[in-house]
Amino acid sequence: MQEFTFAPAVMPPAAEALRTEVRDFLADARARGLFTPRRHSWSSFDPAFSAECGRRGFIGMTWPKAFGGGGRSALERYVMTEEMLAGGAPVGAHWVADRQSGHQILHHGSERAKALILPQICAGTCFFGIGMSEPDSGSDLAAARTRAVRVDGGWSITGRKVWTSNAHRAHYLIVLARTEQRSDANRHAGLSQFIVPLDAEGIEVRPIYNLYGGHDFNEVVFDGVFAPDDMMIGEEGSGWTMVTGELSFERSGPDRFLSTVQLLLEVIDASGPEPDRAAAIDIGRKVAELAALRRMSTSIAGMLDRDLRPITEAALVKDLGTAFEQSIPEVARRLLAIEPRIDREDGDLAALLGHTVVAAPAFTIRGGTREILRGMIARGLGLR
Repeated sequence: MQEFTFAPAVMPPAAEALRTEVRDFLADARARGLFTPRRHSWSSFDPAFSAECGRRGFIGMTWPKAFGGGGRSALERYVMTEEMLAGGAPVGAHWVADRQSGHQILHHGSERAKALILPQICAGTCFFGIGMSEPDSGSDLAAARTRAVRVDGGWSITGRKVWTSNAHRAHYLIVLARTEQRSDANRHAGLSQFIVPLDAEGIEVRPIYNLYGGHDFNEVVFDGVFAPDDMMIGEEGSGWTMVTGELSFERSGPDRFLSTVQLLLEVIDASGPEPDRAAAIDIGRKVAELAALRRMSTSIAGMLDRDLRPITEAALVKDLGTAFEQSIPEVARRLLAIEPRIDREDGDLAALLGHTVVAAPAFTIRGGTREILRGMIARGLGLR
């Protein structure tokens, strides 16, 4: 059986100095009324706050300064991200572009794409969505049926994507499409990725409303949408390699286990400095799990700093992180004497609990279902 370890990542002095800088920024921004702390930080869409983050240099931190980035380490970016989430900052507008799309463009995009898009992302004025999932495919990205057919000067894209967060507010999608017929011998062959502006002719964005009436998800329909050759990411047919590398960023960060941490903090506060035995056991267990997940996640950040591709490790963090996030509402329901209430706003503790209970089942889906992830982990360990 193949083994892997999560070697500890030592935060450099620059990262700890940055932690203080970000905390001071958030305290000042709250005092100036720039934002109100959000319970669901990385899905809260606030373009004005994103623009302020851009001005402060908190977007594209690891990218070269030539494109507007900060030239800093992945561990420094990790600290910034952790503080933003802990502080309830509304970072949802620039989240996908900063976390993964910009990285793909930087390393695999054309010179025109890099020069056109990366400075806008760093400025906090350009937002991305993820065009991977499709109807009837679940988390099986190799089953993609969206087609890209070669035409004069580029490609014509036709198909559908679903569960596309913020497509109604983003500027671009990175779209996974078939540029060759699917082969049973190699289901991962013949896939390519394209940068597609959401205001392009032939695109229709259809809203999908969630259980509490919010509009985060969308279905996106492509009807002969043109993508120039220089908006392809990587080489033709390299889409599967691009996607799996991108998912290492999507699955391994602190957003994959801090989605419900605000509710855990409320439980800790409500339990007081001397919780009873049941509360002490539940809280202690959750804090220990959180510490382990943070150790694993920072280790992956260190791997990414060394240009490694921790695909299996990232899948494991996502799987365990999902279990952790989904367990918090149950702990809260056991320990808090309140009835959850469905409320589209953050509201009080009852509204926070109600929103989290309703939202938690979707954590299993985003970033890949747990069944798919466990298959990847088994293969990574040589068990299948």
